[in-house]
Amino acid sequence: MPLSLPVDPPHARSLTGVVPEMARALSADSAWFAPATSAIVFVIDGLGSHNLAARSGHARFLASMATKKDVARTVFPSTTASALASLLTGTLPGEHGIVGYKARVPGEHRVANQLRGWETDGLPESWQRAIPLATSLGRAFFVVSKSEYESTGYTRATQSGAQFVGVDDLTERVAEAARIAHQHPGSLVYLYAPELDGAGHKHGWQSDEWVGTLETLDAAAASLAAQLRPGIGAVVTADHGMIDVPRHRHILLGAGDDLVDGVSLVGGEPRMLHVYAEVGQQESVLARWRASEGERSWVLSRAEIIESGLLGPVSDEVIERIGDVLIAPRAGIAYYDDRTGDKGPQRMIGQHGSLTAEERIVPLIRLGAFR
Repeated sequence: MPLSLPVDPPHARSLTGVVPEMARALSADSAWFAPATSAIVFVIDGLGSHNLAARSGHARFLASMATKKDVARTVFPSTTASALASLLTGTLPGEHGIVGYKARVPGEHRVANQLRGWETDGLPESWQRAIPLATSLGRAFFVVSKSEYESTGYTRATQSGAQFVGVDDLTERVAEAARIAHQHPGSLVYLYAPELDGAGHKHGWQSDEWVGTLETLDAAAASLAAQLRPGIGAVVTADHGMIDVPRHRHILLGAGDDLVDGVSLVGGEPRMLHVYAEVGQQESVLARWRASEGERSWVLSRAEIIESGLLGPVSDEVIERIGDVLIAPRAGIAYYDDRTGDKGPQRMIGQHGSLTAEERIVPLIRLGAFR
């Protein structure tokens, strides 16, 4: 069947190109950025372009620096595990292999958490299949992030070759990134702020708590710009945007539900399910999901998602990580496997993962030498 998928803005850059183009700018050879002596990519986790535009009065600095063309398209699924791996390897999920929040381990009857699964689910570091840019670019590469992430498997898998600098306070984190960029000409600095995403998941992006966190991060971005020495370029971007899905918009998949008939495992996340069918049940599972959910979600087979190119080139080792059926909501809904004992995730309000512009289009704001 012909696919009807959303079209990204024609001027949106690919998130996978951001760090390679910043590196080229250090050699005065970038098609995106002006020449620079060193460069910082400031990732504000969870800040979509639509979120920023809707709350521009609470982010006056970032809003004043942005234009309608200052955007990038994140990857599919539009989720942290996939997107940060793509940013830090320059490859799409079909190549690096982190195809969502949870994915099936080939040859095993289980799904693994691809953000925290190195610690919890026994994932090897080789699960992430691409060479990190911190290794491949041949430049000094620094990561300035919260100290709790320093020793995680995800950090090792996506940031090997980088020098990690742990700073918990946001203001000090920003100042440290600016200091490193100044003291190490020719270097790349990855500055990461997870605070907004956390506020969004807990309270929703339309909450007072989210707005307050945005104001703090806007001040941090302004402070970063003020601390950039001549010749240093910076880019403010994100891994995904966010929509709010209140509890009454949850679709709960319970025992005996037709939508889990013939289903072996459910992975992914509430805004982008990987559904793994029992042997011989792939077509019937796809048909049931399309009949039930096709009006409010994109329902795609594994073959269709690979053919679409959304995951990029898909390596043979990655194919079985992808669901037999993928469900990405168009509407403001979220799917939960209610048969599991852990109901904690159902408390999340802010969510992401699907193909909507609210989730996939993120800022790409230039500061310093990149203005």
